[in-house]
Amino acid sequence: MTDVLPGAHMRAELISQPETWARAADLRDGQALLPNRGARVAVVGCGTSWFIAQSYAALRENAGFGETDAFAASEAFVDRGYDAVVALTRSGTTTEVLELVDRIKGRIPTIGVIGDESSPLVSLVDEAVLMPFADEKSVVQTRFATTALALFRASLGEDLASAIADAEAVLAGTDDDGLRDAEQYTFLGRGWTIGLAHEAALKMRESSQSWTESYPSMDYRHGPIAIAAPGRITWQFGEAPEGLSAQVEATGARFVQHPIDPMADLVRLHRVALDRAVFRGLDPDQPRSLTRSVILDA
Repeated sequence: MTDVLPGAHMRAELISQPETWARAADLRDGQALLPNRGARVAVVGCGTSWFIAQSYAALRENAGFGETDAFAASEAFVDRGYDAVVALTRSGTTTEVLELVDRIKGRIPTIGVIGDESSPLVSLVDEAVLMPFADEKSVVQTRFATTALALFRASLGEDLASAIADAEAVLAGTDDDGLRDAEQYTFLGRGWTIGLAHEAALKMRESSQSWTESYPSMDYRHGPIAIAAPGRITWQFGEAPEGLSAQVEATGARFVQHPIDPMADLVRLHRVALDRAVFRGLDPDQPRSLTRSVILDA
């Protein structure tokens, strides 16, 4: 029997992202199940799915599709006259999501965006958008999260060709060791990329047990910039506020920003996180204290 290298599943899955994004962009029937323009929507999830929900909510509302809010499933205030609730979950077995959907069943239409087509959530929601092609073996999520976001972006009328090309270019290149070896990481975003910043910080924590923080870019200067110092990285997803790079560099920290689609830049972070984990002797496919799905005891 051949031994599986540490992080082998995560590596294969993160490399596949351009392909799964293209499949999501072509999933027209699934996109049609998402709430129509004008609907007032709540998007719920846990962990990674909550952060992707934040990105979708910002994109949907800014595109003029209607008021859209994102909640952690455990803290979701959905009894506020929403026309629909979108529940995002890779496994479809997350306790908080199942409990929320069961509680509102028959009162608020629910749409599940789910990786495991055999999960109990499939029969619990009113409509299910199934993406088994994006499901994963690794505990640490990469492609399911970004593929769900690709689905959401395509449903809002976005052309993902440029994002896919950017991701392919990232995967064809290499990263400098300085990205892997920093002492500390802070991730920043604006608008829809705030969710990506939070997700990037989570990925680095999960996979390599690293010290990470994440903030809206404009809020970073209201205190958190005090953590910036030589040997540390501040990584901006998307466009940065004017003057921020100079302010970060004045601290001695490294300011990182890539002129590519922010979702493709998250692919770069996935690889950095994986390489950092393996370099430190860790297996991101089986991170400390984590399981593929959080199922709480009754």
